[in-house]
Amino acid sequence: MKLLRVGPAGAERPALLDQDGTLRDLSALVQDIDGGLLADASALDRVRAAAGAGVLPALDATGLRIGPPVGRIGKVVCIGLNYHDHAAETGAATPAEPVVFLKAADTVVGPDDTVLVPRGSVKTDWEVELAVVIGRTARYLETEEEALAHIAGYAVAHDVSEREFQIERGGTWDKGKNCETFNPLGPWLVTADEVPDPQALSLKLWVNGELRQNGSTADQIFQVAEVVRYVSQFMTLYPGDVINTGTPAGVAMGQPEPKPYLRPGDVVELEVEGLGRQRQELKGA
Repeated sequence: MKLLRVGPAGAERPALLDQDGTLRDLSALVQDIDGGLLADASALDRVRAAAGAGVLPALDATGLRIGPPVGRIGKVVCIGLNYHDHAAETGAATPAEPVVFLKAADTVVGPDDTVLVPRGSVKTDWEVELAVVIGRTARYLETEEEALAHIAGYAVAHDVSEREFQIERGGTWDKGKNCETFNPLGPWLVTADEVPDPQALSLKLWVNGELRQNGSTADQIFQVAEVVRYVSQFMTLYPGDVINTGTPAGVAMGQPEPKPYLRPGDVVELEVEGLGRQRQELKGA
């Protein structure tokens, strides 16, 4: 299934995109697309049955905002330097273990919402990523098979980053990762049964129409299942939590001087194979 949330920010309603590309209203069946729903197998079965029976009312998508596909996210866990080509372009050594950092849940916005360039920023950068959405409480998982069984689905994420704040301003990466609007997510949460191999997905990103990133999850240093298993050793993952699994080569930081960092007025478009497409116009904060 392709699950999504539509409507004004803070007042989104649950919806489903059917196989014919028609937007269907889920609000009579479920309150929201959130951790509570993703952990409830019977509720998901009811949604599947209604979709299959063709009884869900259609929604007019004209002018309708698409919000983040998951509501009430508890935390966003991110994996840094998780593609061989991206580590190489930044001059970093291949990590021996996953590099883990957090983004605040309030950085998450809709896939086509405005991204704000922070005040004083000179190095705002782009990163297309595969996002994993957790469907079952995960703690101390032992195997990669267990890890895959705890995944509700997948989505497109844009891990926007401010490199000067991240690297040159002291402390951890948090300052360059947690600016407002720095995690567009969606358009859809695609359930795990529709993504048979998360290691065979292409990722692409364009800036002002120019292709900047063109990679594949096959190049990940730590695969999706290992990332979920590993993270569960250090923190409990709850239904609705999100893991951004890293970005391939092609970020501004990896380009020759003068590096083409983002500015107000730029347009970024990105997609992950089978998971939909995002488009953001940048404005000053």
